[in-house]
Amino acid sequence: MAQSGGRKKIQPHIVEEWTGKIYASFCIVLLVVTIFSMVYYVATKGLSTFIQDGISIGEIFGSTNWKPDGEPPMFGALPFILGSFSTSILAALIAAPLGISAALFMVEIMPKFGKKYLQPVIELLAGIPSVVYGFVGLSIIVPFYRNIFPGQGLGILAGATVLSIMILPTITSIATDALSALPPGLKEGSYALGATRWQTLSRTVLPTTMPSLLTGVVLGMARAFGEALAVQMVIGNAPHIPRSLFESTSTLTSVITLSMGNTVMGTTQNNVLWTLALILMLMTFVFVFIVRWLEGRAKR
Repeated sequence: MAQSGGRKKIQPHIVEEWTGKIYASFCIVLLVVTIFSMVYYVATKGLSTFIQDGISIGEIFGSTNWKPDGEPPMFGALPFILGSFSTSILAALIAAPLGISAALFMVEIMPKFGKKYLQPVIELLAGIPSVVYGFVGLSIIVPFYRNIFPGQGLGILAGATVLSIMILPTITSIATDALSALPPGLKEGSYALGATRWQTLSRTVLPTTMPSLLTGVVLGMARAFGEALAVQMVIGNAPHIPRSLFESTSTLTSVITLSMGNTVMGTTQNNVLWTLALILMLMTFVFVFIVRWLEGRAKR
């Protein structure tokens, strides 16, 4: 009787365990199928530009002439590619020192004040919609640059400034977690050797956590590279390579959002836009591989 009662008690746990395994396996399979389906669809649509329409790779990546309605039509996407890279890199250069400094302040210098006031404010920035960032940039940043520098205020610097504020929470949060996970004995050993706080931070803390800090910067660049609406509102959307930071240009995301609704599925222009989307997706994969490589270095 005792054995049969024990079997009855164990049986529900076995059912729950198998139910959980089946549900988790189904979710994993669904996720994998969804990802591969998206990659396959975007890749087939993007490659049809070269296979079906006969447009050369050199024209897409090497030409600066974007005239989809011209005779003959031209699809030089080099200005958009350079615009995406320039705004993302410049935004990372602006946000990285600010985010890492804020993390050092919250963890090493004034942790009580930082965690109580500064960290909630920075985390609040992550929840603001991108259209609000774009509207603020169009209303404040663009007129500010227009009054100080030559030009209309629209351009790479305005877009990079808006993006730097948007990616600041990502960089700061990852840097804060990396600094908080640092073993306390490492800093205590540095202080015991007579090092000052600045020497400990610059020569011990930052070099040790550098792979994790760079991971935050790369993730911030990945978000900046794929941002569309906020950049579209302040960059000017001109299909040419600018000669300064204060001239209008465009990005891959901007030209896709502005042109996709005005094209017909299956036309050459529509396929070219899918090619630009494929470039964005491939760059996302590159950022993911860089992050994985940095995480591997951080674990060594």
